[in-house]
Amino acid sequence: MKITILPFLIVVLLLSSCQSVRVVTDYDKVAPFKTYKTFGFHKEGVDRAEVSDLDKRRILRAIETTLLEKGLTKSNTPDLLVNFFTKEKQQVNVYNNNFNSFGYGWGFGFGPFFGNQYTVTNSTQGTLYIDLVDTKRKELIWQGIGSGNLITSVKYKDKRINSFVTSILSNYPPEITP
Repeated sequence: MKITILPFLIVVLLLSSCQSVRVVTDYDKVAPFKTYKTFGFHKEGVDRAEVSDLDKRRILRAIETTLLEKGLTKSNTPDLLVNFFTKEKQQVNVYNNNFNSFGYGWGFGFGPFFGNQYTVTNSTQGTLYIDLVDTKRKELIWQGIGSGNLITSVKYKDKRINSFVTSILSNYPPEITP
């Protein structure tokens, strides 16, 4: 029974890790966040992002939608310039399923399952950085970083990118405590 439970647990852990986005934010504690009403995109910065043009448009749409939902307005003369960039790396995980044919974790096994069995998984870890720059001060005032598994299936890309962006921007504006 243990042999059938372990693969199930590994699949559940992998699927749940695919869904979560780990977020870290930082901000300028003296920035006047309540005064920012408009935003625009930093074209030169967005053009340098190392993702496909299709994914750039997905990210831009997700950022725009989220900021509009937060009450900001898109403008040609914005209070905030939005920039983003990405990083990705391949991650290989090797799991030692050290079970013998009797389903015990230690000892020697007999039969077709003798010895160690390994499960190898491969995933792409992505990081999305979203920067907000005060256009008057020309300073970075807020940065959000989201990391998690990327999905290459076109069917789920929009949903995954939206998950990254909404998770990151859920921390904007920051709750500043005196």
